[in-house]
Amino acid sequence: MSSRVWSDVDRYITETLVQPDAALEAALAASDAAGLPQISVSPPHGKFLWLLARLANARRILEVGTLGGYSTIWLARGLASGGRLISLEALEKHAAVARANIERAGLAAMVEIRVGQALDTLPRVEGPIDLAFIDADKQNNAEYFRWALKLSRPGSLIVVDNVVREGKVIDAHSREASVLGVRRLNDLLAAEKRVSTTAIQTVGIKGYDGFAVALVLA
Repeated sequence: MSSRVWSDVDRYITETLVQPDAALEAALAASDAAGLPQISVSPPHGKFLWLLARLANARRILEVGTLGGYSTIWLARGLASGGRLISLEALEKHAAVARANIERAGLAAMVEIRVGQALDTLPRVEGPIDLAFIDADKQNNAEYFRWALKLSRPGSLIVVDNVVREGKVIDAHSREASVLGVRRLNDLLAAEKRVSTTAIQTVGIKGYDGFAVALVLA
């Protein structure tokens, strides 16, 4: 089955189950206009994150990798009343676009974007968090996960995006930094007894990839 079919099905799902949203469409348009990479989550994936936030009754969400704020908007909309989302972004250019997009969506009061390398800013994040979404430089996935776990409580969810890498994850001899980062993450997840984890392969407008979901047990 071709990637064109995957994209067509994603569009069908978006039009049927996700439906148009002016603030989210404006966020993507503003990100494109600013020259940001077109690597935001797909609309169905965004709604999946919203559903997870609602299911978790999340009052505190951590996002590692803001980009233009598209996934941030989805997550923030899923916050419980009085909740707060902290999003970590390495580049001020991306953060500025995201802040404008988040303000346009009416969510500025509940979202804080912190700029800097995540491994430098994570030590200043206060826990416990109810949900973490990790979608940043893949070579540091394991380190980001360790911090998310440290900030979590029993019952928290940790979601890590882009863990299949078009199937490259199974190449034990790969020297690609992103693949090595995902494989280190998977080794950590397999050994970590405080979480129960699975990974789901996905296809769609973003191509062939997948995400991991970990439930914190203790």
